[in-house]
Amino acid sequence: MTDPDTQPIKIDGYHAHVYYDTETRRRAQRLRETIAGALGVEVRELSDEPRGPHPVPQFRFTFTAAQFENVVPWLMLNREGLDVLVHPLTDNSYDDHSRYAVWLGSPVALKLNTMRRTYRAEQYPTAR
Repeated sequence: MTDPDTQPIKIDGYHAHVYYDTETRRRAQRLRETIAGALGVEVRELSDEPRGPHPVPQFRFTFTAAQFENVVPWLMLNREGLDVLVHPLTDNSYDDHSRYAVWLGSPVALKLNTMRRTYRAEQYPTAR
């Protein structure tokens, strides 16, 4: 049961991190290109080295709360067998990557101890 006095947590958008390795890199590149062309989201380049809390190669894309209902179901059906982390953008990046995380496929053990609590401005969707 929820506490009626508790304020809802504000969600300023979402990130999806698509994980890959050397064997699945081509598949990840193909998926990235499809996502960039089909979903109207902000897609970053593939990162072949660990970055931040992500211990394996990945690429990230950012989308708005309004896009969630279209993006996440599409990703469930079209992720090409790759593991994906979807998390909200709230005022607590640690909780976003742990407590509030949704995994498609197998979870990746993140290095949460490396995280800053807050996001930089460029990590939010531009259409907020």
